Amino acid sequence: MSDEIDFEQSIVELVPDLRAFGRSLTREHARADDLVQDTIVKALSNKEKFQAGTNLRAWLFTILRNTFYSSKRKQKWEVEDVDGAYTDSLSVKPAQDGVMDLSDFRKAFETLPSDQRESLMLVGAAGMSYEEAAQICDCAIGTVKSRVNRARARLTDMLGMDQDEAGLTDGTTLAAMVDSGRGAA
Repeated sequence: MSDEIDFEQSIVELVPDLRAFGRSLTREHARADDLVQDTIVKALSNKEKFQAGTNLRAWLFTILRNTFYSSKRKQKWEVEDVDGAYTDSLSVKPAQDGVMDLSDFRKAFETLPSDQRESLMLVGAAGMSYEEAAQICDCAIGTVKSRVNRARARLTDMLGMDQDEAGLTDGTTLAAMVDSGRGAA
């Protein structure tokens, strides 16, 4: 029990030195205090790893330094979002919805007439211009535009989506369908 109290007392005595070192790293009083607090928590939770008779000050400074650099590495991947605007702009649909949506899309896509499927695949998935698709289909540009428009309208109707809803016939959705081995006829 006395060893535990001595260990903790020794840490308390080193707090001013830890704060000074923390300030030199962070250049901010509040962040330095947080860093010292994290260091003390780590030291107390890992006191069995400290070998009696070794340099406690060096051990604590190493913990503080490593904690600082770990937080710096994490900061590269973090986005400061004080007002929550960035978070509100992000939305991720659940994965199972995507699988079900793609399955529903495939079924609906397969019911389209072959000329509409072909035109939609060329313009949507392959990213070709209407001119290129018209050349491949050996028809007028207006015909390709009409086929793509009718295909999109029909899919929108069959899937119960709004006309403005993104992702219905974009290249990613169509390409995913082609990649899975079920493409246009």
